[in-house]
Amino acid sequence: MAVDVVMPQMGESIAEGTVSRWMKKVGDRVNRDEPLLEISTDKVDAEIPSPASGVLSEILAKEGETVAVNAVVARISAEGEAAAPAPSKAEPAAPPAPAPVAAAAPVAAPVAAPVPAPAPAPAAPAARAEETVEERRRTKSSPLVRKIAAENDVDISAIAGTGLSGRVTKTDILTYLDQPHPAASSAASAPAAPRAAAPPPPAITFAPGERFRVEPMSVMRKKIAEHMTASKRTSAHVSTVFEVDFTEIDKLRRRNKESYAERGAKLTFLPFVVHAVMRGLRQFPVLNASIDGDNVVYHNEINIGIAVALDWGLIVPVLRNADEKNILGLARAINDLGERARTKKLNPAEVQGGTFTITNPGVYGGLYGLPIINQPQVAILGVGGVKKRPVVVETDDGDAIAIRSMCHLSLTFDHRLIDGAIADQFMAEVTKTIEGGQFSL
Repeated sequence: MAVDVVMPQMGESIAEGTVSRWMKKVGDRVNRDEPLLEISTDKVDAEIPSPASGVLSEILAKEGETVAVNAVVARISAEGEAAAPAPSKAEPAAPPAPAPVAAAAPVAAPVAAPVPAPAPAPAAPAARAEETVEERRRTKSSPLVRKIAAENDVDISAIAGTGLSGRVTKTDILTYLDQPHPAASSAASAPAAPRAAAPPPPAITFAPGERFRVEPMSVMRKKIAEHMTASKRTSAHVSTVFEVDFTEIDKLRRRNKESYAERGAKLTFLPFVVHAVMRGLRQFPVLNASIDGDNVVYHNEINIGIAVALDWGLIVPVLRNADEKNILGLARAINDLGERARTKKLNPAEVQGGTFTITNPGVYGGLYGLPIINQPQVAILGVGGVKKRPVVVETDDGDAIAIRSMCHLSLTFDHRLIDGAIADQFMAEVTKTIEGGQFSL
């Protein structure tokens, strides 16, 4: 009996996934738990293992195709067993052929009155397929929001959502219903005018003889583009930059990196930065919050997202309960998350639930960066490159010039919730912790 391979539920809010790559082809033998295909969702890229041993008899979703959760994407049959044809759940099944009027009628029988052809299937599925990703996400709001919309005959896609990726929250729809809508009374008598579409970007033109290569965006690249543009539309981005002396941390790291390596942990500057950020978030919890409509959600847990650059994009695994770990625990966890992100071994829970994000553009030599907030968070820290240079320092004999390990830390914050004074106070606390060098190793 054939075993169905279905698109898995890769997170509570994920309704679909895209087949990125098939690692086997029809006719190949597969073992149970052997990687079968790669998928990409809003949250994570992952390898999906085979649910059974046997032969890959059918592939029902092609590479690049997006299908709903629990849709059948392939079938695995036992060796020597013929695949039983069945309609795919990834695509609508073809309508059954109409039954003949007289199955036993001879070929030369007189022609009877024509049988009316079956009515064509409604075109609603095709229309839905033309929706944009943003429209699908807005209409896929919570069941409560959809219920309120249905009871009040409201088109959810017409409401500007303030939730993640433009999702409409309960506050959004209640606020919309409280506002007067003078055009609503005449909507029943006159057909609604179609919404004006946003003007398309100008077409790229090429000079005669110009050499170029055109490649489609990867699924991950398109998801990143959606998230970044949604964040810029949602939050009022403001950035502040602090110059921080990493000399004491550099000394600690050099003294202890060999002993950490013996215990299976690579000691970088990042665990110290995470530790300093945790202390700052405890003192200024508004930076560890989220905005939900007109409400502020203060998170009790400190879950730090660590941005990891991949050859094919960017992913942000989450270091959960980071404030419960010492420097060794942070170093091990950061190394583990980074390695599994690069090998596509993360599970969906490990890229969700972050409350604050740290990104490290300095690892490639950058002085500093001004990152975009990772929604629905309200702040993100950028770590620049640690470089030795001459600076003026205070000594008992007055000012002097010394060689110090300096770094620029940048904080991008959501001005809807966080004022510049609070952001700078937070950064001053992080700076104080790093420059003090008082870490338990």
